[in-house]
Amino acid sequence: MREIIFDTETTGLDSREDRIIEFGGIELVNKFPTGRTFHKYINAQGRTVNPEALAVHGISDADLADKPTFPQVAEDLVSFLDGAMLVAHNANFDIGFLNAEFARLGMPAVDPGRVIDTLALARRKHPMGPNSLDALCRRYGIDNSHREKHGALLDSELLAEVYIELMGGKQAAFSLDVQVQTTTVIVEQTIGATVRVRERPLASRLSEADRQAHQALVATLGSSAIWLEVEPGYRDGAAES
Repeated sequence: MREIIFDTETTGLDSREDRIIEFGGIELVNKFPTGRTFHKYINAQGRTVNPEALAVHGISDADLADKPTFPQVAEDLVSFLDGAMLVAHNANFDIGFLNAEFARLGMPAVDPGRVIDTLALARRKHPMGPNSLDALCRRYGIDNSHREKHGALLDSELLAEVYIELMGGKQAAFSLDVQVQTTTVIVEQTIGATVRVRERPLASRLSEADRQAHQALVATLGSSAIWLEVEPGYRDGAAES
């Protein structure tokens, strides 16, 4: 399954007026990074960066002066997102801004069925919180010491690691490693089935009286009884009966 872990930075909090000024996304296939990324700084087309937003991401109007506008990157962005599930932290915010930008260009909105919100996943898994990206990095031992400011691509990289943890990826791999290293069973393949054979057979619970009674029963089944093939000793016992 192809997924895009992404984040946006914006001029402010109102998607009706504010604009996307940075997009960062990384591609996962079957929960593994492929190395393919999409990262753009985007000119806000006259919308100035709110001082509170500037304090969060550090991207100034001067930084964006020579950057492409959203209409100039939209086609490449849509191509990158095409056919993938879209994963974001507090996804309503990022998808709201993407859809507002697409609407200005007369392009279709993102299908909500394609969106996975890691904040919602985290709240279900860790209802006592906190569930910010930084808090989840601390919870899962992910190094975010280089995250002095919010940045779309850096946050996407951290979120990808968090997302894999939320989905049980590393825990599942750890469990598999433990099973491979500590298992003591021998696995034999038979037609259409896997049989696990104990390394040390359990002690029999049959008494000698049980064995004799069973041999007597087998003797009444005739010379073609399957028990005579499974355990040759029964053939001897049947012959003696």
